[in-house]
Parts: sequence; C-alpha cells; structure tokens
Amino acid sequence: MGEPVILDAVRTPIGRRGGALRDVRPTRLYAHVLNALIERTGLEPSRVDDVITGCVTQAGEQGANIGRLGVLLSDLPMTVPATTLSRMCGSSQQAVHFAAQAVAAGDAQYVVAGGVESMTRVPMFSDLGGGFERLDPDLLSKYELIHQGESAERIALQYGLDRRTLDDFSRESHRRATAAYQEGRFLGQLAPVQGADPEGHPFLLAHDEGVRPDTSPEAMAALRTVFRAQGVVTAGNSSQISDGAAAVLVADREIAQADGFRPRARFRARVVVGDDPTLQLLGVIPATQRALARAGLSFADIDVVEINEAFASVVLAWRKELIPAGSASLFERVNPNGGAIAHGHPLGATGAVLLAKLVGELERQDAQFGLQVMCIGHGMATATVVDGT
Repeated sequence: MGEPVILDAVRTPIGRRGGALRDVRPTRLYAHVLNALIERTGLEPSRVDDVITGCVTQAGEQGANIGRLGVLLSDLPMTVPATTLSRMCGSSQQAVHFAAQAVAAGDAQYVVAGGVESMTRVPMFSDLGGGFERLDPDLLSKYELIHQGESAERIALQYGLDRRTLDDFSRESHRRATAAYQEGRFLGQLAPVQGADPEGHPFLLAHDEGVRPDTSPEAMAALRTVFRAQGVVTAGNSSQISDGAAAVLVADREIAQADGFRPRARFRARVVVGDDPTLQLLGVIPATQRALARAGLSFADIDVVEINEAFASVVLAWRKELIPAGSASLFERVNPNGGAIAHGHPLGATGAVLLAKLVGELERQDAQFGLQVMCIGHGMATATVVDGT
C-alpha cells in the first residue's frame, strides 16, 4: 500500500465576478494551473496517472468533462486521463481525497487533483435550468431545501449571532488577507494569469481581486441584507462570487522520494459527512470532530485551520461548538491569512485553493498539523488533516 503525500499546490489569483478574469474561459484557467504545477515540480508530464477535477456547475463552458478538456488544452500529453466530479463546494477537496485514495490503493503513483470555476461565465444554478423548483417534487416534499443564504440566516438566529458580530468577523478576514499580501505570504502558491482591467486592457493578475484593504464598519453596516428584510446576512459577510482554479500534486511517498521529490505534507485524516439538508452548512462541526478523532488529535493540537468562509455565521457557529469560550488564542489559528469573504469562493476550485494556503502557512510557521474543512450544500462537509513535518 502506498503512502500518499502532497508534493505541491498551486492556484490562480481569484478574480471577482465580472472582474479581471471575465474573458478567460474556465478550460484555460484550469490548463494554466496544470501547466504551472508541472513546471514548478519538474515532474515528467507523462508520469501523471490521472487528473481528478472538482467543478460544481458543469454546464456550458464547464460541461463535457472540463477536467479532460483542461488536460487536452494543457501541455500534458493526451495519454493523461481525467475525470470531473461535483461534491458542490467541497469538490476539489474531494478530488484531493480521491487522489490520495488512489495512491494509497496502489492504483496510481502521481495524481493531480484540482478544481475550476468561472462563476462569471457559468453562473450558479445553470445546471438546474431554473432553480430548486426544477427538482423532483417528491424530494421537495420530503425535505425543505432552501437557499444557503437562508440557511445562514437560520444558523445566525440559532447561535445568537447579530449583524455586528458577523460584520466584525468579515472585516477581520479582509484585514488578515491584506496583511498576508503586504508580507508576500501568497507568492509561493500563486500562478499569475493574464486578465483585463475594466477598460479591457490586458494585465497580469497576481493578487486575489476581492480583498479590500479599506473595509470600514460604516461601509459594512450600509450594505443591505439579501435573504431577509430584517436579517443579518449581506454580501459583505458572505463569500464572494468568483473565478479561479487550483491544482495539487499527490504522490506515493516512496516513489516520489526515489525520484528526488521532497513531500510538503502527508495526510492524517480524510473525512466526508452528511448532515441536515435544510440548515445544510453545519456539517463542518461533525466533520471536524470526526477528522480530529481519526487523526488522533485534539483541536489544541492543530496549528493552522482553513475553514471556508461561505458565510460568517457558519464559521462563528463552528467556533462556538468547537473552541471553548475564552480561548481566543485558538481562534487566532483559524484562517490566519483571511478567507473566502475576502478572497472569494470559486466553488469547485476552493478546496484546492484552501489546501494550497494551508500547506504554505504550515511551512511559513514551521508548524506541524493543519485542518481544512468546508461546508457543502444539501447538508454535507469535507475535512482533511495534514501533517506538514
């Protein structure tokens, strides 16, 4: 049985909806990170046994197995196969899990796991052809399936989270992301990509476009609520609609080291859970608990956490359940460089994006254990524990 390890992870800068990457087809975004990953590692392209790709809205330019189309557009040889999956927001994190499992089973030696989403060019729900009303009516009579934003409102109510608390958390996400850029913390994970400014002039996008260094309490408070007139969820305390891609190289440790590679991290636990499909975003709590148990660790053992900031209320509810009151120092380890509220959430790509951030931050801190966890629509969550030593 092989031992799967992470050799490298690379991502595009994340573009805002209608922003710098608006004219870049998702196949090109994905081919770009595949090429960057192979170039960075120096792996002979023909050694890649498979490419496993996460993409949520598999319609239009993201249909027809975008993973394979990205491979064909890239510098990888046509002999490299590829497949595309959707576990909704956890898609590329699941792609990494599947890659690790293939290596562990001895079915592969080198696997690329990644994800891509152009939410500008392929809007959410395009694959539904109109929204939840197109789902099976028997399913809708069995479960109350609602928009994630309404779930976020119900979670805020359940956990007593007011608007100011959510906005304060969101401003901190932007502050941390801004500090990370100023200190160059993302340079080692980014593959800058050709974009266009508002006037259509080409330029090289080398930063996450959604990060706002000048976010103020007044600006946040002025935003209207989206899902309830008297609610608390706004565009400012939710993840941004975005464009981006990311790729991770997973390999068999023994073979990789014999080939001269140095693993950057190994897997301690890989978890997926199902949970309430109505509240749908609280699966991060049991997923975290199960991942820590499988890894034989406590929360205090974790040096860095990357939890997807789909909505501020989700992260803060997770905090209330898992981090003891008064343990502010533990929460400092969570999203130390900001999260999706600041840099955006290109759905199928975000899992691999967060893993690239996690591995990079463990190395920067010379730390050992990292946790990545993501909430997923219809009541699921993925979690990964990695060991950076």
